[in-house]
Amino acid sequence: MRTTGMGRGFAALLVLAMACGCTVQGTGEDGGGRHLPVRIEVPKRSTPPAQDPGPGATPSAQDPKPGTTPPSTSAASAPVLWSRGDTGLGVRELQARLRQVAWLYDGPTGSYDDLTERAVKGFQGKRGLPRTGRTDTVTWKRLKAMTHEPGKWELYLMGGQPADAPDPRCLTGRVLCISKTSRTLRWMIDGRTLTTVSVRFGSVGTPTREGVFRVYWKSRHHVSTLYDSPMPYAMFFSGGQAVHYSADFAAHGYAGGSHGCVNVRDEGAIASLFAQVRNGDKVVVHW
Repeated sequence: MRTTGMGRGFAALLVLAMACGCTVQGTGEDGGGRHLPVRIEVPKRSTPPAQDPGPGATPSAQDPKPGTTPPSTSAASAPVLWSRGDTGLGVRELQARLRQVAWLYDGPTGSYDDLTERAVKGFQGKRGLPRTGRTDTVTWKRLKAMTHEPGKWELYLMGGQPADAPDPRCLTGRVLCISKTSRTLRWMIDGRTLTTVSVRFGSVGTPTREGVFRVYWKSRHHVSTLYDSPMPYAMFFSGGQAVHYSADFAAHGYAGGSHGCVNVRDEGAIASLFAQVRNGDKVVVHW
């Protein structure tokens, strides 16, 4: 008489095999009524299981770190710091850093214009980032890693810096108050500032003299006889040194220097000053 225990055991084995993903082959009986043995085949893995690399191992560059997203997705969704139309010191630093890696040649101006947008697009495209032209956190991090912290005169290469406090000698009368510290000129009358412009000075070999002077001669279309260079709107205050417009300063900013004169890069501003300043007005050059 056949026992039911054998049938229950086989059924349990069949369920276990199916749960494990195994393949169970037929259980046919032979002529003698004996059960044939059950054969279970486990499917072979197409690839070996992942192994624990152990402590101190370096993960593969192709395997994303836990909790991170692929770079393209991350860059596309990164918060935007600055974009076209923005202004400020942050934009000025962005432009100074773009100049360091030769993606921008003008400025910094502190204004996110079309040239800045184009430079950012070029920088992004070169490094496989989305070419949005907007400076997001991913773009900014990459740019900072490739550049150094810009100094003051890198940030204000083309002028635009704030003026420092006027020298006490500038607080009375009509004065061209010129600061070597902030590289600015204030046109002042009785302590009130009417105009402020960026200026540059002589180089180490030909320094601009410091002290209190007077405008003694004005020459609208002056040309230097010593250097054969134009000095429009020249207002002479000490020997051959004058306040005048400089096309080189307008083009290259503080990357250059004068032969001792006080250069102004804003032609409209110096033209207005030339019309207002009189012979005999005071000139104070100070630190």
